Amino acid sequence: MAYCRKCGSVIDDEAVVGPHCGVEQRIRPAVNDDGSILWGILGFLIPLVGLILWIVWYDSKPKSSKMAGMGALIAILLAVVIWVLLIVFAAVFASTQ
Repeated sequence: MAYCRKCGSVIDDEAVVGPHCGVEQRIRPAVNDDGSILWGILGFLIPLVGLILWIVWYDSKPKSSKMAGMGALIAILLAVVIWVLLIVFAAVFASTQ
């Protein structure tokens, strides 16, 4: 025999919602969404994984999702900047020869 979490009425042991008040009876497990810097580092080191985690966790773990996405974004922007600088230096070096 179980009791409703909100109204206290007697409900079935396997009840998902209270029959009188409609409140969900099962407690969902807490999601660990600490937004650790480690997710940002992982996203930076492996940008594809960071982007995938950003997409997958967007609704369920917003803080961790943001960190992984930011790490991936920083890695991609840094790679673009390095490539542009390499192209510019190669063009300058080639024109001086």
